[in-house]
Amino acid sequence: MPQGLDVGMAWDQGLSAVLEFDDQYRFTLGNEGGAFDFLMKKGSFDANTPLTWYVGLGGWVNWDDDEFGPRVPLGVDWSIGQGWNVYGQVQPELDLESSPELQIGAALGVTYSF
Repeated sequence: MPQGLDVGMAWDQGLSAVLEFDDQYRFTLGNEGGAFDFLMKKGSFDANTPLTWYVGLGGWVNWDDDEFGPRVPLGVDWSIGQGWNVYGQVQPELDLESSPELQIGAALGVTYSF
């Protein structure tokens, strides 16, 4: 079932604005670049905790360094109140700018659901 629209701020591609649609499609636009993630698999650790996990597939671009490539976000969501959510993720990234280079990125954000 579609979850609607989440908006927020994150530290992902520098200081970033975040839009998330249907609890599955996350768009990030920051002062250093942009990213899109498709959150393909989600689950919970325990029925009694507000912490859930997700795995995604996406792409990123950093226009300060002309870097770009695919990434695989591995993250957790924490429901902190009515409509409020905090997420953190690490993402292996493949930089395709000149020659392929594997690197690790991370993001931390807060969103509000409408």
